[in-house]
Amino acid sequence: MATSYPRWTWPVAIAAGLFGAVTIFTGGMTLFGPTSAQQAAGNAVTFVLIFNFLAGFAYVAAAAALWFHHPLARPLALAIGLATLAVFAAFGVAVMGGTPFEMRTVGAMILRAGFWLTVALMLGAVTRKA
Repeated sequence: MATSYPRWTWPVAIAAGLFGAVTIFTGGMTLFGPTSAQQAAGNAVTFVLIFNFLAGFAYVAAAAALWFHHPLARPLALAIGLATLAVFAAFGVAVMGGTPFEMRTVGAMILRAGFWLTVALMLGAVTRKA
């Protein structure tokens, strides 16, 4: 029997895709753009910045999977959420070791991990009902 997906999946897919595109753009500008973009990032932690830039591509892929109700939507969301938590933990270790950072990174990582783990959890509930 095919899984019936609720209506919330389409707006969430749109939001995830847009967020992925913005993440790719801003991360790319900070990593490869003009000095002014790099300075605007402040004390960006390089490995977090690289991870988030690359994760933007995964966001777009997961958004497409969610839009088309592909079976990989949940595993992608879960993988993104867990990878974000792992990088967030490494970020915490770096900060505790004295690495300068921007406080907005903490909020961004919580938002990113929370979003994708929530999507994975909600998709799990959808597939269990089927």
